[in-house]
Amino acid sequence: MASSSFVEIERFHLIPLLSVTCPCQRPLLSKNSLILNRKKLNFDLLLNGSKTAVPVHAKRATAKRWLITSVARAEADSVDEDSSKEEVKKDHISPAKEDSVSQLQQKASQLKKRIIFGLGIGISAGGIVLAGGWVFTVALAAVVLVGAREYFELVRSRGITAGMTPPPRYVSRVCSVICAFMPVLTLYFGQIDIPVTFAAFVVAMALLLQRGNPRFSQLSSTIFGLFYCGYLPCFWVKLRCGLAAPALNTRIGTTWPVLLGGQAHWTVGLVATLISMSSIIAADTYAFIGGKAFGRTLLTRISPKKTWEGTIVGLGGCIATSVVLSKFFSWPTSLLSAIAFGFLNFFGSIFGDLTESMIKRDAGVKDSGSLIPGHGGILDRSDSYIFTGALAYSFVKAFLPLYGV
Repeated sequence: MASSSFVEIERFHLIPLLSVTCPCQRPLLSKNSLILNRKKLNFDLLLNGSKTAVPVHAKRATAKRWLITSVARAEADSVDEDSSKEEVKKDHISPAKEDSVSQLQQKASQLKKRIIFGLGIGISAGGIVLAGGWVFTVALAAVVLVGAREYFELVRSRGITAGMTPPPRYVSRVCSVICAFMPVLTLYFGQIDIPVTFAAFVVAMALLLQRGNPRFSQLSSTIFGLFYCGYLPCFWVKLRCGLAAPALNTRIGTTWPVLLGGQAHWTVGLVATLISMSSIIAADTYAFIGGKAFGRTLLTRISPKKTWEGTIVGLGGCIATSVVLSKFFSWPTSLLSAIAFGFLNFFGSIFGDLTESMIKRDAGVKDSGSLIPGHGGILDRSDSYIFTGALAYSFVKAFLPLYGV
């Protein structure tokens, strides 16, 4: 059998030369093992424990040396393969550890930025709310302008435009400017109904008379933008600056400097705004802590990070903050009114947060922007306040007799 000399011996693990006299004396064979039986320089190859032997004829003694060389080469290859596997394992383990360390460092850095910028924003917002008047209104108008631009950028994103036609870019920019002017008009006229209606009519006519093929999706997304980014934030101006009745029972007003307005500076609008915004901050903070500690049950598919456990903890923190501040400011005078005010603030906060999460989910983005390091865009930080201002103003104006004084 001439062809038997071309057997690829190197692929098998060769067992040292053995004299096999009968099948009962054959050793236990593992996979890829090979037995060499020498009789007068004739070798029988037994592959994988098979009973069929493949003879290899060798006329010279060099056949023995060639087989031994093959065994040595196979064992060396197996050693190299084992060492290479160990090196591969080490290579796989060390980058994983490095990635985990880098991720922890990145999360720590992001948390540090979040805390620093959050404190800065909170202190600045508190000073603006205390100032009131044009300072509060102009600051709110700037926030509305940036938030409106982020909203229309989300509407024009690929995730949303895959199922609808976005409004033209010039319409988006004009609507952003109109939204920014709405708080100013609210402070100047006291009402915003007529300007909003006129602006919605002009924008609708511009969309219907544009070149090409106007679509309903363009009209609906634009009108909702005027309502969401412009009309709703105006209620904060009506709450802070419109409710000018003095908070007579507020103790801090008696020691307030005359140069800063004296006791007359502390109005129902100022106290209601401070309690409402503080309750929203408490709701977000307690919901985050509660979700991290006890979160198990998903609240809604719109926002996968929100859980029922975190929501309940956030509701408790919001109501507790509202009650404590009502005792500090002596407004509202009724405990039941303070609890209801806290519940309403939480409801508006969670509803605004979920609305913005739905828009971002359809847009296919995580944040509405990157203006604030560690926080995302303006909409990401102000979404909880969009609906809450309207609810808080309506509650104080309609349901609290004498504005809760």
